[in-house]
Amino acid sequence: MQTKRPATPRFTGKSRATVVSRLAAVNGAAQKRYTVSHAVCKTNNTKERTVPEQNPILCRELSLLAFNRRVLAQAQDESVPLLERLRFLCIVSSNLDEFFEVRMAWLKRKHKLLPHTVLDNGKTPSETMIEVSEQAQALIAEQYALFNEVLQPALEAENICFYRRNSWTEAQKRWIEEYFDRELMPILTPVGLDPSHPFPRLLNKSLNFAVELEGTDAFGRPVDMAIVQAPRILPRLVPLPSELCGGGNGFVFLSSILHAYVHKLFLGIKVKGCHQFRLTRDSDLSVDEDDLTNLRTAVQNELQDREYGDGVRLEVADTCPPHIHDFLLAQFKLTPSELYQVKGPVNLVRLMAVPDLVDRPDLKFPPKTAGRLKNLGKHGSVLDLARQSPILLHHPYQSFDPVVQMIREAAADPDVLAVKMTIYRTGSNSELVRALMKAAHAGKQVTVVVELMARFDEANNVNWAQQLENAGAHVVYGVFGYKIHAKMALVIRREEGRLKSYAHLGTGNYHQSTSRIYTDFGLITSDEQITADVNTLFLEITGLGKPGRLNKLYQSPFTLHDMVIARIGQEALNAAAGKPARIMAKMNSLIEPKVIDALYAASRAGVQIDLIVRGMCTLRPGVKGLSDNIRVTSIIGRQLEHSRIYYFYNGGEENTYISSADWMGRNFFRRIEVATPIEDAALKARVIREGLTLALEDNVKAWQMQPDGSYVRKKPSANEPAVSLQDDLWATYG
Repeated sequence: MQTKRPATPRFTGKSRATVVSRLAAVNGAAQKRYTVSHAVCKTNNTKERTVPEQNPILCRELSLLAFNRRVLAQAQDESVPLLERLRFLCIVSSNLDEFFEVRMAWLKRKHKLLPHTVLDNGKTPSETMIEVSEQAQALIAEQYALFNEVLQPALEAENICFYRRNSWTEAQKRWIEEYFDRELMPILTPVGLDPSHPFPRLLNKSLNFAVELEGTDAFGRPVDMAIVQAPRILPRLVPLPSELCGGGNGFVFLSSILHAYVHKLFLGIKVKGCHQFRLTRDSDLSVDEDDLTNLRTAVQNELQDREYGDGVRLEVADTCPPHIHDFLLAQFKLTPSELYQVKGPVNLVRLMAVPDLVDRPDLKFPPKTAGRLKNLGKHGSVLDLARQSPILLHHPYQSFDPVVQMIREAAADPDVLAVKMTIYRTGSNSELVRALMKAAHAGKQVTVVVELMARFDEANNVNWAQQLENAGAHVVYGVFGYKIHAKMALVIRREEGRLKSYAHLGTGNYHQSTSRIYTDFGLITSDEQITADVNTLFLEITGLGKPGRLNKLYQSPFTLHDMVIARIGQEALNAAAGKPARIMAKMNSLIEPKVIDALYAASRAGVQIDLIVRGMCTLRPGVKGLSDNIRVTSIIGRQLEHSRIYYFYNGGEENTYISSADWMGRNFFRRIEVATPIEDAALKARVIREGLTLALEDNVKAWQMQPDGSYVRKKPSANEPAVSLQDDLWATYG
């Protein structure tokens, strides 16, 4: 039975009272569901509240930091090639940028609006922020220690050097100064601070310098400070000519160059100090439904505003004096706990370019070649093959090309009448989108659902939407308030006097670049019930009718959550009746409280539960009397584990689904998602083996979650062979 579409709270443009009342309503249900013992504690305003002595739900922000610790462990792992270790270090920095832009920003907003609300983890936003800040500070300190004390010396031993100012040779100084005069000085614009030059608005995550000055300017005005912003067009890491580096690879940080020659921007004025800093801002994108006339225009406007959201983190070098960072904190209305002093460049993400700039294959992962569909042949048709039997693809071990070929075939085939597709993330150079445009130019009915609110891909998607519309495609922006996160494509073809449909459903995005990095499953099928369901979903998204009844697929926000809860409940009933019961699931994140409660109940009933969760997990495994039978594994390796798989034993039926949805509230209730059953016996066996059981056997890249939310890395015992999920799959398909 279809359930009523839940209301999605929208807060932008509302009065504070309206915002508070709506947030209170949203939080009310979460605060009522705890069933464990409670203790009374006092809040700052002396009102009493109750929190669990041992909350059954862990803090999602701490869980996300724990995930980044596991990524950092890859940078610490000496068995990983050196330049790949540097890459993992940069991934942590990139992840932390988003962490502050989204999660810490959310906590800060929550604290401002409802300071005494109790979150799922049983604590107030303020209490949570204190704990999370302490852990974030410790993680960042560990990250910089690894860079300075381990990775840099190891890279120098391979003649890959980051030259600091105090180590420049005379020849290097001459080249760097010429570079500053030629490439930097004409672009840089210092802004002096005085009554006519107030503190400038700084872009989110931009590199800036607070320059202390002494003297008077050309008009006789005393000057004491200026701000210099490094334009984003400038490289943060400048390669030096090889002959200046002993034939090796040498780099100079842009910050070092500016420190050395910033005085050239202030003629006749003494430069007393130059201090780099970086401000991270709240980057949540909010569009107010009450003021909405055109979603694409609204998103474009919001993208500009995102660069100037409220500050959430200030990064400075450890040499920055207190009077400077205190001044900056005051300018951005930040507290001392939001200050992060680092030993080195304030943006390690920029080092991500180094592995690509250095031609050292011996210090990188060996290249891998994705396997081809053997039945397809060199000039075969994907649609012809799918007509015979469903096709299961496991990326990146198997090539993403058949998905691209499916849309190319549709564009060129005169018998194809219509093509429909969702776009969530697709990249800036997409062959798939170009194939859709060719189909539209060829006169096909092309419908593309573009999710404009895909976080940090909004600008890309706005661009593709414009190009698709110009090509004649029918572009739809989905359902306001519900992100279109389902990965679906549909091709409708006339065959033997009737219409025949082909569908692709996947766990990952239609993004060719990430398909070589992320692990995902995709199904290409001509199953009439599944293709009819996909068409129903497209009609639901693009039209204004009631939700239709589906044959085989489950969807959010209507039936997917109910299905998962019911399947978990059935396993609990089977276990209670003494029957075999088993649940296995793989996903990126697990934080939805009702699903967690259902898993706890199933564990108490005796169901054996194995969860493979790469990132956030707020369920506590292995707690006596609560989750004795639940084990949580996380795999962090060369590939990013991205597929979502649900498995329920169900008396031997082994119900197996691939899905676009993690087990999170947003995926179940605020997004349009799809779960697809895998019914073909051979394909089901593949999904179970390649996606689940092999992952549980991994003792090389796997981590076992502990009841307190920490993780212990698995290692093969003395008599146990080493098993690596990713290595085994590359050996199978590569």
